[in-house]
Amino acid sequence: MDYKFQTIGLLGKYGDPRVTDTLTHLATFLHRRRLRVLVDEKSANALKGHPSAELASRDKLGREADLAIVVGGDGTLLDAARSLVDSGVPLLGVNQGRLGFLVDVSPADMTQRLEEILCGRFQEERRCLLTARVVRDGVVIAESDALNDVVVHKHDVARIIEMQTYLNGDFINTYRSDGLIISTPTGSTAYNLSCGGPIVHPSLDCLVLLPICPHTLTNRPIVVDAAGEIEILVTGWHSDHTPVICDGQVVLSMEPGDRVVIRSKENKLQLLQPVNHDYFEVLRAKLGWGVHPT
Repeated sequence: MDYKFQTIGLLGKYGDPRVTDTLTHLATFLHRRRLRVLVDEKSANALKGHPSAELASRDKLGREADLAIVVGGDGTLLDAARSLVDSGVPLLGVNQGRLGFLVDVSPADMTQRLEEILCGRFQEERRCLLTARVVRDGVVIAESDALNDVVVHKHDVARIIEMQTYLNGDFINTYRSDGLIISTPTGSTAYNLSCGGPIVHPSLDCLVLLPICPHTLTNRPIVVDAAGEIEILVTGWHSDHTPVICDGQVVLSMEPGDRVVIRSKENKLQLLQPVNHDYFEVLRAKLGWGVHPT
């Protein structure tokens, strides 16, 4: 059969025995269809000795794969998204984590869904990522991408921080709080949601600015155009550095006088889903909302 995708990359959550079984099943399924399988080098031990396992760095996987299948939880997909977004490789998530807003294909029916996707029957969404840059004396000294959110957070447990916040050079507010979340629509169901922020449909091109435990209770979430540039200067320093956390996984450090500048990336993530994917059904299932009317 002439499949739409001929070279498939496999990436898995490291050190999880359930993921090993799922990756092995997937590799066998793809090998029987005479498709080339590239295995992320960090997941290689899970498929050691498998006849189809071709070891690949993330760079090689990005250059040569037509599709990347990520097995694990949302955290595993966030890591894959940051490293593969610029290559344009579409991602498909198989859920072996907990909530799984991004990896919503179940291992129980993954081969059926994958057969459909290989034949070209799928939905595709393009998700916005952010780039956060720490600027010191006009020079970028650290940067990272983020699919969910960028969080400027206090370092000292018992302190709050002050953050002068600007959008396209216009002053918004000086927040006094535990921190500030800048969330994409994808990340609106992550840290943003747990801090009382709004759920934003992924089709919208916007960002949410949400103060964490603000000292002034009238400080509410603000939704802004994703094309804008957000700049944050931390003042009223109570420690030597303030962490800037991207997707809860990458930590950049700000020192007194530094600024963090946040922009949307030009390249967007291609996220594949089965043809029957329903965003609101996912919300109902994951968040325990009411039953669908019959």
